[in-house]
Amino acid sequence: MGHSSAKDIFRALGRKLDQTSVRTPWTPTLRRILTLLYTEAEAELVVAMPHRPSSLARIARITQRTAAELQPLLEGLCAKGLVMDLWDGDTVQYMLSPMVIGFFEFTFMRAPQGLPIRPLAEAFHAYILGEKAFLEANFGGQEQVSVMRALPHEGTQAPQVTILDHESASAMVREAKRFAIGTCACRHERLHTDGKVCAAGLATCTSLGETADFLIRRGFAREVPRQAVDDLLVRSRELGLVLSTDNVRQAPGFLCHCCACCCHLLRGVRESGYPGVIVSSSLMASVDEARCRRCGRCAQVCPVHAITAPPGEIPRLHEAFCLGCGVCALRCTAQAIHLVSRPKRTLLPEDIFERILLQSLERGTLQHVLFDHPRRLDHAFLRALTGGFLRLPGVKQALMSEALRSRFLGFLRKHSA
Repeated sequence: MGHSSAKDIFRALGRKLDQTSVRTPWTPTLRRILTLLYTEAEAELVVAMPHRPSSLARIARITQRTAAELQPLLEGLCAKGLVMDLWDGDTVQYMLSPMVIGFFEFTFMRAPQGLPIRPLAEAFHAYILGEKAFLEANFGGQEQVSVMRALPHEGTQAPQVTILDHESASAMVREAKRFAIGTCACRHERLHTDGKVCAAGLATCTSLGETADFLIRRGFAREVPRQAVDDLLVRSRELGLVLSTDNVRQAPGFLCHCCACCCHLLRGVRESGYPGVIVSSSLMASVDEARCRRCGRCAQVCPVHAITAPPGEIPRLHEAFCLGCGVCALRCTAQAIHLVSRPKRTLLPEDIFERILLQSLERGTLQHVLFDHPRRLDHAFLRALTGGFLRLPGVKQALMSEALRSRFLGFLRKHSA
């Protein structure tokens, strides 16, 4: 196959990554990130790979390379977290890592020797939080689907409210079979950008089940017993950290312990004004005015500034920004705040398959997931046709609506099998 110049191949790599469920709009900062992470040979392979998880044999057919040629390149990409190898028994499929959750986290969870970690930290920080293009592309259109969602701290809900298992961190831990703890990418990145040593510590990123399998196998995290995760949940409650997890109902892979000072998700909501950066739980804070002492403590501890409390006044809640995390309730000594059910139900994808499809639909990249052969003319035609259809006024909103969403996803699940 032909080889592009180094300048062209990294621009092509940027376009490829921008076609995933997490948009990565092109900027000079993105070029810097990509040139620091990928070799030219790795970039060329990723550009030629399909978007969907694929076997080595399929990748060989699509890229027109031999398995012997591909194996060391894929191994190197997996070792850096730029590609994920997904095992099901004795079979493996390879999938491109998006930026988040993906190669941003993997880079700072492991930070291999020889990696220019400080320049990378500065570049990622500038791209994700400093510049507007990334947040605007992924959350500037009132998107409902993000990669992560907040969980309520158990015991902070009102007496009449029940926290269901899919919103219970303890239930997720109870149901998982394997656990790992690794370095928090957000805190590690900030350590290298401005030297901040967060009181929450670095070793908090918790993974469960099959995600733990991948991170342990690739050296991004260490295996721990269930008790270690239970202890970490207790510690996070004491520190008033926000619990967040994969934005799926079934088999979430991550459980994060997020601080307001370092977490990209929380800072993204707070600094950009886009509430969809992290999906709220199905609950929200509510103030009991009779109990409230008007101390303003709840506003001080809210990680996304969803509460304002002028001196001597009852706190006011900005519902669109409330995460339903319960941190305010944990810190209210008067027990004047509890979590109550939201009047409008939040959208929760059933599994990762649905989340990726819905994210891609919202962000205008679904056609690249469905027709993912980079070289086939029929796939190029179908990408153009589908992309044009999805851009028609009202089509995206209709497919995301409750009336059509389940039938649409069922059709895609059936025809993607």
